[in-house]
Amino acid sequence: MATSADKAALVFQLLEAGSKQGYIGENISQLEHALQAAQLATQEGADNETVLAALLHDIGQFCSAKELRRMLVEDIGSDDIDVGAVGHEKLGAEYLRRVGFSEKVCELVESHVVAKRYLTATEPQYYEALSKASKLSLKFQGGPFTPDEALAFERDVLFKQKVQLRKWDDAAKIVDLVTPGLDAYKDLAIQHLAAH
Repeated sequence: MATSADKAALVFQLLEAGSKQGYIGENISQLEHALQAAQLATQEGADNETVLAALLHDIGQFCSAKELRRMLVEDIGSDDIDVGAVGHEKLGAEYLRRVGFSEKVCELVESHVVAKRYLTATEPQYYEALSKASKLSLKFQGGPFTPDEALAFERDVLFKQKVQLRKWDDAAKIVDLVTPGLDAYKDLAIQHLAAH
C-alpha cells in the first residue's frame, strides 16, 4: 500500500511534467502556472486545502483518462467501466479523490471552470479581462451561467473559495515570475494525504 509520501510523489511527478508543456495560449508552462496560483493563495492567507487546490487545479491536464480508469478498475475489481469524455477539471478532481485528497480540495479543483462561467455571467468586466485562449475555451465549457445557475452557485458553501481560486487561476500567467518550487508544497501535500 502506498504511503502518503508515495502518493504525493506521484502527483508531483505529474506536475513536473507540466514544466515541459505550455499553458494553452499563454507564454508560461503549466507548472509555472500552477506554482503562481499556489503562491497567490499563500500570499492571500488561504488555508492549506485551498493552497493545495490552487497548486493542483489543472492536474487533470496531465492525468490521463487511461490512468484514472486504471485506478477505478483497481478499486472495483472489474475493467467494465467507462470514464467517458470529461473536462480536465472533472478528471483532475476524480484523480485527486482516488489518490486520497480531501473532498474540499477536490471540489475546489473541480469548480474552477464553473467559477469562470459564474464570473462571466455576473461581472461583465471579468469577461473582457480574460485572455483570448480563456475566452475561446469558455465556449467549450458551456458559456456564461444563466441567472438561475448563478444563484444556485452562490448558495454553495465553498462559493467564495471557488470564485477566489478562479481569480488566482486567471492571474497566474506572469512570464518569468519567480515563485517557490514544488518542494515548497511537498510536506503540505504529504501531511494532508496522511490526515485523509
